[in-house]
Amino acid sequence: MDCPHCHSTEFSLLQQRTNLGYHRFRCKICRRTYNERTATPFNFVEVPTDIIFEVLFVRVRYKLSYRDVAEFYLLRGFQFSHETVRDWEEHFLPYFTEHIREKRRGKIGQVWFVDETYVKVSGRWCYLYRGIDQDGNLVDVRLSDKRDMAGTKAFFEMAREISGESPEQVFTDGLKSYPRAIDEELGKEVEHQVIGCQGNPVEQSHRGQKDRYYPTLGFGALESAQRFCQAFDEVNNVLRPRRQMREFVSLSEQRDRFFHGVEALHNIFNAT
Repeated sequence: MDCPHCHSTEFSLLQQRTNLGYHRFRCKICRRTYNERTATPFNFVEVPTDIIFEVLFVRVRYKLSYRDVAEFYLLRGFQFSHETVRDWEEHFLPYFTEHIREKRRGKIGQVWFVDETYVKVSGRWCYLYRGIDQDGNLVDVRLSDKRDMAGTKAFFEMAREISGESPEQVFTDGLKSYPRAIDEELGKEVEHQVIGCQGNPVEQSHRGQKDRYYPTLGFGALESAQRFCQAFDEVNNVLRPRRQMREFVSLSEQRDRFFHGVEALHNIFNAT
């Protein structure tokens, strides 16, 4: 493991490990010691990195509060408070989400279905812009405190940046800000069509977001709401059992794809 201090490739492996079992090394150039987590966001966390991954995963994937997660891991012999879970989510979840986004950069289809839904933040309704492509894969997600031109353009700017190119078609509802935002952010050559709620598949995918945050009685701040909503969609996009909409997938194949998805998420998390 290269030295994180001087970036030398000359090092020696020490026999003594850290209290959590990580290997320790000594650089032959600068003579400083380091371990496998040095220069990572997890260096001074007093639990293994795998446990942090699991905590963030169950928080995003399942309907568990901060206290539920802390109580569950108490049964496994790890003692930390619900505030620790909140702190890990605040500090580590953005790194995790950004690395997932980087893995799918440039891998978005040419037909987008875009819609917005309501999310309650600090007692008031905000607007969550979401988009999927023709195969049901995530395009992007952005939370805005207003349903206006600025919020719509910001969503398409983010989507265009992660896609790497403009789509051929965009399907939306009748929100007045969509035509101008598409022309200015994606280009006038992009075909825009208005479809009803029943014909827009992204409408059905809103249910996952709403079902997940309802048990937590909403969000307390716009920043934490955006962080969680984006992580929720990114994680669930990796764990989708179907590669295309309306694809038939057997139960055994769904389980296999779930395990492969969790393994992929684990590898992405370790790369942070």
